[in-house]
Amino acid sequence: MTRPLFVALDGPKGVGKTSLLEAITEVLRADNQKVIRLCEKKSDPFRGETMHLVNRLVRHPDRDLELEVCQRLADSRSWISRHVLTKQPADSIILIDRWYPSDAAFRRIVPFAEILQLNIDRNVQVPDLHVGVVTTAEISWARAGARRRGLSSTVLRGLEEHVACTEAFEVAAADQGWFLCRNEGAIEEATARVVGEINRVIRRLHVGSVSPPC
Repeated sequence: MTRPLFVALDGPKGVGKTSLLEAITEVLRADNQKVIRLCEKKSDPFRGETMHLVNRLVRHPDRDLELEVCQRLADSRSWISRHVLTKQPADSIILIDRWYPSDAAFRRIVPFAEILQLNIDRNVQVPDLHVGVVTTAEISWARAGARRRGLSSTVLRGLEEHVACTEAFEVAAADQGWFLCRNEGAIEEATARVVGEINRVIRRLHVGSVSPPC
């Protein structure tokens, strides 16, 4: 390929996304693939200001404020698209931890179709592969609670909200045609599914980049 392959992994809290990212990275690198690991929140230079708004939103839910959060996140992704993604090696696979599909889980008032349009209007990089990582809400809630850092969520305060996030994300994934990976069994199984899909996308893009004979 003449550009990096861009893969975004998104999903609700506790679905095992970080563990899956690490396992996918290990398998791809063992296959001599160049993998670049990025994290949206660590690449976002405006994260502090946005999280200040998110904290206000949690205390006082309001559509205008949530829309402002969505706009700021889309602006940040536009910045990352221009200043981070474009700097990565052309022969690499970029794996990013969270991108705009995550808004489908965590934004409760603004419809995802509207959020998606915000990102499109700002020329946010569209992943070559959207991977939606999911489990049942009960499994991911239990996993999140068992982690050393706990739930570590600004926007979720209870199981009921987590269930709503999970359901909203799965509906959006179905509507948008994202690759859905259920991560409820052995991590090796989920890893194999995602790596297989990444390789399928690479083959498709490679075939598409080959010019037809004259």
